[in-house]
Amino acid sequence: MSKIADGNYTTVIYTLIKEKQYNDVIEIINNMSDNNRNTRPGLSLLAYCYYYTDDFQNASTIYEQLAALWPQEVDYKLQHAQSLYSAGRYEDALRAANGITASGYENKVRKLTAAIRYGMEDIAGARSLLETNSGLNDDPDTDINYGCLLYKENRYEEALQKFLNAQTMLGYRPHLSYSVALCYYKLKDFTSSLKHIGDIIDRGIREHPELGIGMTTEGIEVRSVGNTLTLHESALVEAFNLKAAIQFEKNDIDSAREAMTDMPPRWEEELDSVTLHNQALCSMDMSPTQGFHKLQFLMQQSTYPQETLQNLLILYCKHGYHDLASDVISTYSPVKDKYLSNYIREFVDAVIAQQTSPDEAYRKLDNMANKLADSLRKATRSVQESREARDDKRAKNALLDYENTLEKFIPVTMAQAKIYWDLENYAQAETIFYKSVEFCNENDTWRLHVAHVLFMQEKFKEAIAFYEPIVKKNYNNILSVSAIVLANLCVSHIMTAQNEEAEELMRKIEKEEERLYYQEPEKKVFHLCIVNLVIGTLYCSKGNYEFGISRVIKSLEPYNKKLGMDTWFYAKRCMLSLIENMTKHIIVMRDSFYNECLVFLNQCEFHGKEVATMPEEEESTGKKELNNVTCEARLLKSLILRQLEY
Repeated sequence: MSKIADGNYTTVIYTLIKEKQYNDVIEIINNMSDNNRNTRPGLSLLAYCYYYTDDFQNASTIYEQLAALWPQEVDYKLQHAQSLYSAGRYEDALRAANGITASGYENKVRKLTAAIRYGMEDIAGARSLLETNSGLNDDPDTDINYGCLLYKENRYEEALQKFLNAQTMLGYRPHLSYSVALCYYKLKDFTSSLKHIGDIIDRGIREHPELGIGMTTEGIEVRSVGNTLTLHESALVEAFNLKAAIQFEKNDIDSAREAMTDMPPRWEEELDSVTLHNQALCSMDMSPTQGFHKLQFLMQQSTYPQETLQNLLILYCKHGYHDLASDVISTYSPVKDKYLSNYIREFVDAVIAQQTSPDEAYRKLDNMANKLADSLRKATRSVQESREARDDKRAKNALLDYENTLEKFIPVTMAQAKIYWDLENYAQAETIFYKSVEFCNENDTWRLHVAHVLFMQEKFKEAIAFYEPIVKKNYNNILSVSAIVLANLCVSHIMTAQNEEAEELMRKIEKEEERLYYQEPEKKVFHLCIVNLVIGTLYCSKGNYEFGISRVIKSLEPYNKKLGMDTWFYAKRCMLSLIENMTKHIIVMRDSFYNECLVFLNQCEFHGKEVATMPEEEESTGKKELNNVTCEARLLKSLILRQLEY
């Protein structure tokens, strides 16, 4: 800040406050002499600016000082309690609020105390305070407060009506519109939820272009907008987080990531806990280490989203870090009952037990599956009875209950089947899946895993019946389908003499990849590469090396885009299998075929200088210069040439 002339402080400070430049005001006041700073106007403005920069800790300290120096000003006491509440210091906030007994402040104190009780999860206490104001039927704040309580009690339909009533009285309010969207999300009405989210985002773009919405996604470098009052009042952060959650639940991870990057840009240290949590979830498939670091960081904070603990545990189990999951349960044992449902506790316990006692794990999962199956049958009967009675509301609630229970049932069934999958007992895994067919037959996740089990048993015709509908459903966006699903479907077609169908599917994948290369030249996609690798590996395993190796070679073209740690791993396995059989004199190939192999390895040698063959932490040689494709391609080439000499 440039030096301010004497007599201009008031004008400059109030102009900056009008422009919402609160950090500049804080800097000016803190640079004043103590005599000027520690006046009532100086401290009052400083506390106000701290509050609106979300620095509630400093705001509460200054308001406490003001309340002590000027006890007759009750507003300072109220703001002190409000700042403590916003800082998450609920016990201190409750004591401060209870100390306000001045006449005329009863309603404000009651509302604040109810909010504090709500923050402390004392729902009964918050409700009793609100019911004292039950006569204020035309007060939108009362509807909003009751809506929050109903939401906390999982009564989303009733909460939605309260928020809609308040919206009718107040008109458009970003945070109120977000509350409506949140209720629709909980009711699984994603279309209505996204409509209200869209309204918040559209108004944000129109009214606040300075917030740089969508700039990061477009690749434009912009500076942080900070945690300003404008950003807070716009509810944009909350809206983008909810949009990401919806897309994540719909398994559209790319759209979820895009929603996170569309958010107004802030430095990582400025991010709120919900945004950091959602960033971690969206990055798990691309950078699990980074995702785990963010979740672990959140768990070390005094407050964090209540879903953090369960998501960290589930992700540890998913990635095979069962010891870490056990450590987390032990470390956070005092809060696990608060943040983990009985279902999550039982499920994680069973999955962890699978490592040491598969039989015990299966028994626990079977008990869970039986209870959930009973609940699903009850929900099914309730839906049927409601429809017969033409009770649409009851039928809707019963259907929602059925869907929520099914979401719990499917992971339990998958975990049971995985026990036998790991033992390579695919027939028993298939039996487990078919026991749940009455509930899961229309679920794509269930059908996909049934297809995998059938494929592993070489029941290719049956596998096609499960793979094909999933692929056809996404045929116009075929790259959204997992590459291994496409590969398995191609193999199934080939193994059942349906080569034309396999070729047509591969042409479709190739066409989509070419289109994507044209639109996003820097983006790497490996769908066709993986399909060819799987087919090539299959033929090599059957002894048809000439065709198998030709598919492997084709899979890595162009080398600058397809050659990577994982693709090289599978390609070199086929080459090593070929060399092994050459050494044993089991196979003899044409000279032209060997020349193709040598040309392929020359290309890998040329393009593989910067491509590691294993993660750095797994290096066993201690020589980083040997951990690349170039080195391994030379070794394979020398082995082939040596065999040709003999």
